[in-house]
Amino acid sequence: MKKIGLSKFEHLLHVRILGGFQKFSRTIARTSGHPLAFVIAIGTVVIWALTGPWVRFGNTWLLVINTVTNIITFLMIFLIRNAQNRESEAVQLKLDELIRATKAAHNSLLDIEELSEDELDQIKTRYERLAKKAREDLSTTPTETILPESPPDATATMK
Repeated sequence: MKKIGLSKFEHLLHVRILGGFQKFSRTIARTSGHPLAFVIAIGTVVIWALTGPWVRFGNTWLLVINTVTNIITFLMIFLIRNAQNRESEAVQLKLDELIRATKAAHNSLLDIEELSEDELDQIKTRYERLAKKAREDLSTTPTETILPESPPDATATMK
């Protein structure tokens, strides 16, 4: 009985930690893409550059900006990638639902992202042929000229 309780506790803890990380990741990804974040980054670089003469452009001065930017970049890669993975998965699920709900669609495309490169190339070639044929059919079909609507007859509206 304790094992089940511990398992539930571990699951709850895992969900809570993972959920917290995902929320934090989304917030950082959105915030870092905001124009104010760019202004702050530019301001930081300007302040760093202006302090150069004060510290005689020493090695420590160069090392500070290099270290700070490397650490921020390293951490941002993981945070932004996490947010991108979630968004990509959500879009994929929405597309899967559209494919599933459309009667004319091929349900075999639902897990297409799991196929090998060769299998994807075969499917892509098939769809390219279908698109080419559709364009050829379209170019051989006479198109109608869309005429602008004539203004309503003033006498017809008075009646």
